[in-house]
Amino acid sequence: MNFALTSEQVELKKSARRVLAATCSSAQVRAAMESEPGSDDAAWRTVRELGWPGLLGLGWVELAAVVEETGRALAPIPLFSSVCLAANALRAGGDESRASAVEAGEVRATLAFAGRVDVARHLGGSFVLAGEHPCVVDGHTADLLVVAASHPEHALFAIDAGAAGLARRREPTLDPTRPMATVTLRDVVVPASACVGDAAAARRALDRAGIALAAESLGGAERCLEMATEYAKTRVQFDRPIGSFQAIKHKLADMLVAVETARSAAAWAATVASSDGEELATAASLAKAYCTEAFFRCAAESLQIHGGIGFTWEHDAHLFLKRARTSLGLLGPPAADRERLAARLLDSVDRT
Repeated sequence: MNFALTSEQVELKKSARRVLAATCSSAQVRAAMESEPGSDDAAWRTVRELGWPGLLGLGWVELAAVVEETGRALAPIPLFSSVCLAANALRAGGDESRASAVEAGEVRATLAFAGRVDVARHLGGSFVLAGEHPCVVDGHTADLLVVAASHPEHALFAIDAGAAGLARRREPTLDPTRPMATVTLRDVVVPASACVGDAAAARRALDRAGIALAAESLGGAERCLEMATEYAKTRVQFDRPIGSFQAIKHKLADMLVAVETARSAAAWAATVASSDGEELATAASLAKAYCTEAFFRCAAESLQIHGGIGFTWEHDAHLFLKRARTSLGLLGPPAADRERLAARLLDSVDRT
């Protein structure tokens, strides 16, 4: 299986990097994270005009290539929440109409899944939803929420943000570059048509979202390596660049190995997602666990190499560390991914 990007995909990646350099500089990211919505509407408008929300229809390899670049830039845009989470979940459940609206950039959307929402059948074929989901990415600004529920057949519901009984509250988080909210449903009544997927569809959606998170984490890890390398070349200590010291060389070498291994894992997973292969769950668990941990290791080492300046608010090293730490648990911890991998391995052994 060839994981190398085609010339068109490479050009897409380069174009994304140029766009993000112009619209999501460090200053623009900081301005967005200190604003009330926590995102940059101008940058989002630019990428919508470029058709980035529609990349899901093109393929997961192309989408992962662009998401990787957003991870490098800590881009304050709802691409991950709208496309990698919500549109992905809608497509997994077969709701092409709502998914197309999100992919056209007409609707901001997100997926709420980290808590518990219970389902009761209502007279007339409607459903009543009650419960709460914390840590909903861009949940306070989304127009449409795809809400996961604890029911095997009715597990995904598409709900307008203004629905009666639905409340959203932005929460303070460790990572100021990725705003999150708590979504509470107090006996929200929705029609039967709002049910857009079962538990199997929800699981497929989370697997593919994990692959997108792996790509984003790869981009962040690569940027941490670049920042640390650049600093090691220019920071002079004892009349020589600190990059000439063996201890710093070891750190940079370990970071390089982590980044390149993460690149292979993310590329394989994106290829599997594009082909809708049987190994989707395995690829997603492996890529998400490895890439998010690689990002955290690289971010931590980058901070150490930068020394005191890396801990200051003015430097970006701490922003990458905070993003890396929250990404570790965003779709479940790496330990849970390894448990899934082990269970699948044991299952395959039992079948033989």
